Amino acid sequence: MSRIDFANVKRVVVKIGSSLLTKGGQGLDKEAIAAWVKQMSGLRAQSIDVVLVSSGAVAEGMSRLDLKTRPKTLHELQATAAVGQMGLVRVFDDNFQRHGLQAAQVLLTHDDLSNRQRYLNARSTLLTLLNFGVVPVINENDTVATEEIRFGDNDTLAALVANLVEADLLIILTDQQGLYTGDPSLYPDATLISEISVNDERLEKMAGDSRSGLGRGGMSTKVRAARLASRSGAATVVAAGAVADVLITIISGEQLGTYFLPDIAPLVARKRWLAGQLQVKGCITLDAGAVNVLKHEGKSLLAVGIKAVSGQFERGELVSCVDENGLEIARGLVNYGNADAQLIAGKSSSLFENILGYADESEMIHRDNIVLI
Repeated sequence: MSRIDFANVKRVVVKIGSSLLTKGGQGLDKEAIAAWVKQMSGLRAQSIDVVLVSSGAVAEGMSRLDLKTRPKTLHELQATAAVGQMGLVRVFDDNFQRHGLQAAQVLLTHDDLSNRQRYLNARSTLLTLLNFGVVPVINENDTVATEEIRFGDNDTLAALVANLVEADLLIILTDQQGLYTGDPSLYPDATLISEISVNDERLEKMAGDSRSGLGRGGMSTKVRAARLASRSGAATVVAAGAVADVLITIISGEQLGTYFLPDIAPLVARKRWLAGQLQVKGCITLDAGAVNVLKHEGKSLLAVGIKAVSGQFERGELVSCVDENGLEIARGLVNYGNADAQLIAGKSSSLFENILGYADESEMIHRDNIVLI
């Protein structure tokens, strides 16, 4: 476990809770949102990619529909979220535009990230948006999610997004100062924890539940989120969103809130995930040039370097990459299924549309989805 190296933070996921966004349920806090967006534009000016995970659709919908209590039935929640989403997106878009930044709305369900193909599609879209300099604004797709596939809280969603885009840091802004040794409303002598490992056994006893009635998560969901984010090597900071310049302060390295430190480096985490936790579905044989590119240049695998394809696999599934002697060189997540891979093997990406009738990614496996063996 090591302290966060803020000088090397290049990609951040920021999650803002419902209570903060809506002044405790009174409607969107436009002044606070403007302040957070200004800070996020400051991070972009430092060449830091920013992904925003925003709660508040249901709370804003409640305000617009003049509902005094949070709906309990799924269809009422979905309808309320649909109304609230309109205001939420408008306010964020207007504020990012003021700072010369484009924003993009992305709605996700758990199924989008548990299904390999949808996972890869979501990842490609988000990374492309970041490459365009756009700030993705992500929320759970409440209007179509069912009880079986919904995330349950946007802390979990934020952590999964941090995994998805390989963020260096997850920042969760809340109405609390951070994690305390006990519930400060029940234990006056409780103290703020400035730094702790995600695997510290004391965490379960120290985290409590939400009492605002607006969101679905309390400190316990933030602890779970920190642990989820750590799977890809991301650190997590939980801090009070009402603190002036909270995001800038955190990125500057100044202590604020609670720092949850992962016990594994990002590269090691991703290698472990690709190499050991996914089932290999097929095999791709590479020519000598492609082997050299993967081993020594760290580039993506192009179809032109493929000699043969075997096995049954779909887009987003894991395949083994071997040289012409059958020696495994790498493993990676493919952008094309086996049927299409066989058709484009040995071909330039400029021919994909003529061969397949469509052109998706230019690479067979992107370099971010390859691990050398």
